[in-house]
Amino acid sequence: MRFMMLMFPAKYYEPGQELPDTKVFEEMNRYNEELAKAGVLLALDGLHHPKTAVRVKLDGGKKKLVDGPFTEAKEIVGGYWIIQTRTRDEAVEWASRVPLDPGSYVELRQIFEMSDFPADIQKMNEPLSQKLQK
Repeated sequence: MRFMMLMFPAKYYEPGQELPDTKVFEEMNRYNEELAKAGVLLALDGLHHPKTAVRVKLDGGKKKLVDGPFTEAKEIVGGYWIIQTRTRDEAVEWASRVPLDPGSYVELRQIFEMSDFPADIQKMNEPLSQKLQK
């Protein structure tokens, strides 16, 4: 089972800003190393501030680009991990171990597997699946 853990930091650090104490980074690095050593880590990355983001929307039948920041955004995804575990409970255990600052949180979401879809949808996606496996 694959899961995405989304990090919602209480404070978002932008390029040029003073970063938190290196202890914060050391704790996160230690946690990431534990994930890797356990063999459950598939990917992880931090994300730039949403003021550098672009949204692609459909507006009146036409694609429209909207540059960030987005005033309606109350919560900002600061980064993510993709992990693979045997059970949901194991994924929850890993999510509960993320080092968090006060006010920060992690959201855990299961990723769809092709086997979750009906056979006709699986067959439709076989060519793409084969390309991705190379």
